[in-house]
Amino acid sequence: MMGNAANNSAVVELGSETESFAPRRVLIVDDSRAQRKILSIYLKNWGYQFDEAASGAEALELCKENTYDLILSDWIMPGMTGIEFCEIYRAMSEHYAYFILITAKNEKDDVSTGLSNGADDFLARPVDPNELHARIVAGERILRMQSELRSKNDLLTSTLDELQGLYDNLDRDLVEARHLQQSLVPERFLAFDGADVSLLLRPSGHVGGDLVGAFRVNDNRIGVFSIDVSGHGIASALMTARLAGHLTGTSPDHNVALTQDEFGIYCMRPTEDICARLNDMVLNEMDTEHYFTIVIADCDLRTGHVRMSQAGHPQPIVQRADGSAVFVGEGGLPVGLLENASFDAFEVTLNPGDRLFLCSDGFSECPNEKGDFLDDDGLMEFVLKGAKTDGPELLETLVWDLSAFAGPIEFPDDVSAVLLEFQGR
Repeated sequence: MMGNAANNSAVVELGSETESFAPRRVLIVDDSRAQRKILSIYLKNWGYQFDEAASGAEALELCKENTYDLILSDWIMPGMTGIEFCEIYRAMSEHYAYFILITAKNEKDDVSTGLSNGADDFLARPVDPNELHARIVAGERILRMQSELRSKNDLLTSTLDELQGLYDNLDRDLVEARHLQQSLVPERFLAFDGADVSLLLRPSGHVGGDLVGAFRVNDNRIGVFSIDVSGHGIASALMTARLAGHLTGTSPDHNVALTQDEFGIYCMRPTEDICARLNDMVLNEMDTEHYFTIVIADCDLRTGHVRMSQAGHPQPIVQRADGSAVFVGEGGLPVGLLENASFDAFEVTLNPGDRLFLCSDGFSECPNEKGDFLDDDGLMEFVLKGAKTDGPELLETLVWDLSAFAGPIEFPDDVSAVLLEFQGR
């Protein structure tokens, strides 16, 4: 049986409370035609659309074809009780309807049974119209809150989907950025006449702030450097890219470390002057709060004489041909912190079979599971243990040793290194 709303909206007044809502569809389920008639009159006067069913089975058939917002069902009916109808309806329908059971039962155990089987509210018979009105208004309020919650969940889901799409795009961009950053060090092994240079660059995330490199100055000299930009992520990586553009060129126009002598021969600026020029560049030309540490070295391939500057970077290690090793350098200020900062230089001489090792603090400041750092002593132990290992193999061995020290913990910082192995001419 079908009923129609008398108007398209309704206002319910309960004491001082006024509720305004759009008409909803209601299903009346009762084996008594008289009771259905009474309820239908109330609903029609209140502006609801409604259908009627004389049994639970008939109601289920209507529910398969229609969607209802509220259900008013008698508890005791032949064939299928209101509780059984409610339980089956909850199992079959994805749409939530506010379910009110009408019954003469008022014992607590009966109410508990109804609630546990899906009922939302109860109404004692004989039905009082004001009480029925109040229960329906309460149901309306719950349905409205449920609808708002569903809308917010849909909005949240949509927003999360958009964020996931943005994250996926960002992740793809970061993967590409990692490839581009790795391309700043295109060759990990460089052979010169008198020395070999091996390079290691392992960002801790997609992109990092470390940079290593080597460049040819002239037939007799090469420059090597190890840089660690403060911070992590994209901003640090962009700064390393810019620094790479200033230190990896092969002419003074593209490399701040190079100049020309009076005969037009390329030569390397004093390493302390290179640090000073980079310091001025960061403070005056780069709009950034980042700074960086660096070790840059000028190596004579004929004599093994090395002049280098250390600006806040970990101490270089000189390892002799007999396997013994020592830290050199005394620290210094990082680049990009203070205007007109001065930098020092120091010198060492490599003999054939000796090597120079430059590394970032990703080695010495790597923690293990207990939170203890590897520190300089641990790094020196790794270097001494690898005395008979050469080239890129040594750098990979050091990374393996560091992984064993850290255990399951991911490296928290970028790991980079330069290994210069001097053979002489």
